[in-house]
Amino acid sequence: MAEASGGENTSSPSATTSTDSSDQAASGDSLKEKPTCILCLGMAGSGKTTFVQRLTAHLYAKKETPYVVNLDPAVKEVPYPANIDIRDSVNYKEVMKQYKLGPNGGIVTSLNLFATRFDQVMSFLDKKQSNEFKFAIFDTPGQIEVFTWSASGAIITEALASSFATVVVYIIDTARSTNPVTFMSNMLYACSILYKTKLPFVVVLNKTDIVDHNFAVEWMQDFEVFEEALSQDTTYMSSLTRSMSLVLDEFYQNLRTVGVSSMTGAGFEEFLKAVDNAVVEFETQYKPEYERLKKEKEEKAKKDREDQLKKVQQDLGKGEAVAMETIKTGAQAIESAHATPFHISLGADLDSDDDDERGDEEEWDEEEIKEHESFKRFLEKEKQKGQHAKKEESG
Repeated sequence: MAEASGGENTSSPSATTSTDSSDQAASGDSLKEKPTCILCLGMAGSGKTTFVQRLTAHLYAKKETPYVVNLDPAVKEVPYPANIDIRDSVNYKEVMKQYKLGPNGGIVTSLNLFATRFDQVMSFLDKKQSNEFKFAIFDTPGQIEVFTWSASGAIITEALASSFATVVVYIIDTARSTNPVTFMSNMLYACSILYKTKLPFVVVLNKTDIVDHNFAVEWMQDFEVFEEALSQDTTYMSSLTRSMSLVLDEFYQNLRTVGVSSMTGAGFEEFLKAVDNAVVEFETQYKPEYERLKKEKEEKAKKDREDQLKKVQQDLGKGEAVAMETIKTGAQAIESAHATPFHISLGADLDSDDDDERGDEEEWDEEEIKEHESFKRFLEKEKQKGQHAKKEESG
């Protein structure tokens, strides 16, 4: 994706102009703010895809084009225009067939395969500016555990949070949460996701066109009202739910809760305000903490490398010093010979070679004399044998 960039380029030797240019650069950096990432999570049937569709339509109506990413490989159709769709990269049915998996296993494997290419998604988002795309919306798979408790879900969430302001949106089916036990199950799951992701959190009570969400807000704000609703149920689950509600009292205090209707579009302005507040929280609390943890991790990795290097040096011990000498060429040797204060005779080596050759000749002459004498004795013996044979023949 190509992006156009422009701006005035002026230069002047004066200090005032350089100050103005630095101010322009600072303002340019502020214009290049990256989009806010919204991760939509929720139980199956809570209305995540419908919520994303209504949020996308609402932003289009406000002339704020969103950047939408579909992470559900098993969905047949999406009711919104997706900029990036996992189905274009991974064939869900082929994954099930090739790896012999069931529906949930196929979704997990498809998401894992897509996570291996998520750096490309990051590069696309990194090129976008907030004046072009203010929000990047991510629609996750219907099975919430596939994304929240899988390695690929953690990789995607941490990758986004490392580069962009990221907000987790947990969508609850309000109509089904009228039961206190079901409501508490949703809240426990929301609490677990909050502490796992460690990111700004917004709870969306969806389907308010069916049931108003004020009862849930009242349950979170007043324990006695929630206990009164539980009093009608005398089972063991109700007593456990009552104990859990006391534990989650602190969790409720700082929780952002918004009621919306994905069918009518009610409550989406309040939702966007809650997201803006969550972005401020991300910049002021989560990002500094992330930078601190990142710095600590880098320092620990650097210290570990230094410790390993010291350990290797200790294992090898202290070696002996080795003189490093270079081989000189003939011309360099002659120059160094003339430069040295000691007198070196270059003809001595030649004379010594001649002496060696003379010594070899003398040794060779002695051997020849010995061979000559032995050969002479052999000839005399043969001569005597011949004379003796002739005498016997004549006699």
